[in-house]
Amino acid sequence: MQPFTYARAESEEAAIRAVSAGGRGTRFLAGGTTLYDLMKLGAETPERLVDISALPGLSGFETAGPRELVFGAGARMSDVAADPRLVRDYPVLSEALWKAASQQLRNMASLGGNLLQRTRCAYFRNGEPFACNKRVPGSGCAAREGIDRGHAVLGGSEACIATYPGDWAVALLALDAAVDVAGPNGARTIPLEALHREPGATPEVETTLARDEMILRVRVPATPLGRASTYHKIRDRESYAFALASAAVALRMEGEVVREARIALGGLATRPWRAREAERELAGRRLTPEAARAAGDAALRGARPGHHNAFRIELGARTVADALLIARQRA
Repeated sequence: MQPFTYARAESEEAAIRAVSAGGRGTRFLAGGTTLYDLMKLGAETPERLVDISALPGLSGFETAGPRELVFGAGARMSDVAADPRLVRDYPVLSEALWKAASQQLRNMASLGGNLLQRTRCAYFRNGEPFACNKRVPGSGCAAREGIDRGHAVLGGSEACIATYPGDWAVALLALDAAVDVAGPNGARTIPLEALHREPGATPEVETTLARDEMILRVRVPATPLGRASTYHKIRDRESYAFALASAAVALRMEGEVVREARIALGGLATRPWRAREAERELAGRRLTPEAARAAGDAALRGARPGHHNAFRIELGARTVADALLIARQRA
């Protein structure tokens, strides 16, 4: 790990000024659970860290409002996951947090930092001698001809097929969340669906945030779909593992008929992935196991497997189908 300087911000405005003035080598620091890890590996090399973890305006959250749920970017994952109303009325959000990382990491990690964790793979983490366009733009992507079992089947490009690793963003995407951010040029709101970028030719640019913008809060519209929802995650081991496939699902039912469906995929794409074709597949239909599987197939339509990950297309379709049936039971 290279030497760096550290400063604790006293306000949101001071933090933004410090990062803006510090140039590209200055980074915000919240929980640090991903940043420190990548600094040890040499994948992140900041010269200065501006600590925002103690800013009081970022740490709260409110789930009882009639119009929206509001989550401060500095709120800890474990605190939010245990919120009684979230557990009861929005299980998709609570489960996405409980099924992420380990208890120790959930106790430290912030919601905003979780959204901004790097899209990464083993080739990115290990660096030389492996080519990685995220580390060194233009150097190539070793994964494309390498061991790609854990890589994306949706949203990849010639430059990168790394999978977005987060769970929370996938659940937020299914509920049409938005993110409030602030920077030197003022505040703005970004739909969660527009926060993360597909790699294209510039995989080192992962979000639509400017370098000196910080997330202030996440807002989720209050919706009855939250009750009939789930986050279903399939992985190699029960805890502390990224998803091989996951699905965030929320439903509005009339009897056995789906009136509205929300479906988002995790573990399969280069960014959180909204499966709108699968949502349309279900609208107005009885939610039978056959209809659920048809929606799963629609969600993975257009997937492009590599050398070792074709099994994840079938796995993804089954994951969506199972999640839909879990949500139907909760309806």
